[in-house]
Amino acid sequence: MLFLDDAQRLTPPLLDYLRQLWDAPGCAAALVLCGVGGERALARASALRSRVLSWHQVGRLEPSQVPRTLTLFHPVWTQADPDDLARADEHRARGHFRTWAKSTSHVYASRERGSVRRVDRELIEQACARLGPYP
Repeated sequence: MLFLDDAQRLTPPLLDYLRQLWDAPGCAAALVLCGVGGERALARASALRSRVLSWHQVGRLEPSQVPRTLTLFHPVWTQADPDDLARADEHRARGHFRTWAKSTSHVYASRERGSVRRVDRELIEQACARLGPYP
């Protein structure tokens, strides 16, 4: 399975290359093209567009979905307090999975660099602060 984010930025020649990979004999790959406007990029590559099995619109996470989704996404979140996650989601991520993915990277890196092993409110806030003014 090949995931490509920002599919809207892929050029028609690159999309055609992906189609050729898909069409190669014995290929059992699946392409997952993600990004706002990805459907417009595929509209410019009709040979690949005709091979689309399904389209999915993924919206923001509901607050109740955040703890479960994050623990499925990465084990670093399994020990986090759901209230801390809810607070971070309300103040920073606002249901955007991409923001949570960035936060996951920062939390994981902080745990690997130091002696901090518990994912608590302080560590989550430090990770969120690294996102800058526009998460």
